[in-house]
Amino acid sequence: MKKIVFTLSVLYFFLAFAPAVFSADAAKIGIFDFQKVLSESSAGKLTQKQLTDKGNEFQGKLKTEKDKLDEMNKAYEREKLVLSPEKQGEKEKDFRNRVNDFKKMQDDFSREFKQLEVQSLNKIQDDVVQIINEIGKEEGYIIIIEKKAGGVLYSLEKLDVTDQVIKKYNSKTAKTN
Repeated sequence: MKKIVFTLSVLYFFLAFAPAVFSADAAKIGIFDFQKVLSESSAGKLTQKQLTDKGNEFQGKLKTEKDKLDEMNKAYEREKLVLSPEKQGEKEKDFRNRVNDFKKMQDDFSREFKQLEVQSLNKIQDDVVQIINEIGKEEGYIIIIEKKAGGVLYSLEKLDVTDQVIKKYNSKTAKTN
């Protein structure tokens, strides 16, 4: 008897509140593509250009240093036969030191470039998260998910708020410049 009363109570509770639940507004979900924001927003394009310029600068410095090493090696090979064994040892040691310096320079440039890249992307990501929060609050989204990191394999095109994020981000960065 208790089971019947409990079952009827649950059924009554469900029937009493079910219409209110089903008549509520549909959940508003949004999707955005961070990679698209990076490639199409003005701040993303500017950051990519700055990173490319810095990378080219580092490559230029490395090429100059490598050319010096190649020239040093050629000069050593030309003079090798006429140098005394002590001078040969000095030149080889000097060359090895320069090669080690070159490798250290490569590592330093690589580390510095990676750090610059991470800082730039983090700045953009922080700005985009702030904009997404604003859009979410203003337009009543219950959730906005990043397309790739969120594991979204398929979504309706109308859920994508990326273009809206880019517009708002462009207008925000235009005001600060």
